[in-house]
Amino acid sequence: MTVLIEIKVPDVGNVAEIDVVEVLIQPGDVVALEQTVASLETDKASMDLPSTAQGTVQQVYIKAGDKVSEGSLVATILASSDQTAAPAPAAASPEPVAAPAAVAVVAPAAAPAPAPVAVKPAPAPIAAPAASSHEHAVNIAHASPSVRLFARELGVDVSKIKAGTGRKGRILKDDVKNFVKKVMAEGVANTGAGIPSIPAVDFTPFGETEILKLSKIKRLTGQNLSRVWLNLPLVTYHEEADITDMEAFRNALNAEKAKGEVKITGLMFIIKAMVAAMQQFPSFNSSLSADGESLILKKYFNIGIAVDTPNGLVVPVLRNVNTKSINELAIELAEKSEKARLGKLLPADMQGGCMTISSLGGIGGTAFTPIVNAPEVAILGVTRAKMQPVWNGKEFVPRLMLPLDITYDHRVIDGAEGARFMAVLKQNLGDIRRLLL
Repeated sequence: MTVLIEIKVPDVGNVAEIDVVEVLIQPGDVVALEQTVASLETDKASMDLPSTAQGTVQQVYIKAGDKVSEGSLVATILASSDQTAAPAPAAASPEPVAAPAAVAVVAPAAAPAPAPVAVKPAPAPIAAPAASSHEHAVNIAHASPSVRLFARELGVDVSKIKAGTGRKGRILKDDVKNFVKKVMAEGVANTGAGIPSIPAVDFTPFGETEILKLSKIKRLTGQNLSRVWLNLPLVTYHEEADITDMEAFRNALNAEKAKGEVKITGLMFIIKAMVAAMQQFPSFNSSLSADGESLILKKYFNIGIAVDTPNGLVVPVLRNVNTKSINELAIELAEKSEKARLGKLLPADMQGGCMTISSLGGIGGTAFTPIVNAPEVAILGVTRAKMQPVWNGKEFVPRLMLPLDITYDHRVIDGAEGARFMAVLKQNLGDIRRLLL
């Protein structure tokens, strides 16, 4: 006996929308359980969508370039009744690597199917407050929650968009984008300061060129960093820490490990030392409220680690670092780094960070200026350690010195506090016994 099984996009996190990058199946194909049927991409990661059944593909409802969301029908598979034990796509199972779900529903463009595809209706319109503080000038903006979230991320007040192009004047994402383009074209930001755009240049007269389209991760990362650069008064402070004794201890620990065990890197000690400093300086473990009037102090310690991947920079988050050992952190980071390189990180893996570390130690450099990963208020940069002659009061001795660079939001952290934080971090790395205090 055969049954028709639907493959749908599961709910795995709070994501606005998912782009279909590639569809790897077509009607008539025989697929295995967990076989990748499509490649999807969000604003943070690329990932594979696995099949939850084994059988013959009957119909495919998506194509490259479509936008899908939670519950969107991907394909139908004709499987034998004994194959139906595989659960329908859902967020409850952590094992299958799936694409994140979306809040906003964009129906995928597909060929007519034998049976209609049930698409989740868009949320009811929400009336926005008055466009200004003047009671006589009231502009009611109708937009779905997902569009409002999109507008907030871009810093757009939807009440200032006079009319939407959707049904009955509803504001769509394209209306928000067009509003931003109009403001930028006029050279006037909401603060009244104009930012001139860089003129387009035709490079072909100078020689041969090639157009390489940026991945979605790189495009949206660039937009986020631009917003941070324009909105946050950033300060970068440079320091060096003596990690000679720490490295000796780390090498001794790794020498004790059996073949195949995860090795401990210096980054693990940096994470623990930084969290100890954050406990002493709570403002580094905070976020500024949207109105800029309050400081949100966090009681948990989740650390983001910037990881370089073929598709761009992603930041998996290690949770509750203060409760985990060096070995536990090493294993967790190795697993998440591998998932990042394979494009299998879920949105939940990259959310909830308190502070980020960007390490170039494996590449080189002596210093750099990392940009804060808002809404965090600080980021720590690490470059390659090197042996240097250090004066101990009597003579120069060779010591392994680690360059550290911290960038912070000057609205939250002043220069004196930033310097004190780095002094404590330096002490913790110089004598890791301090982490036991």
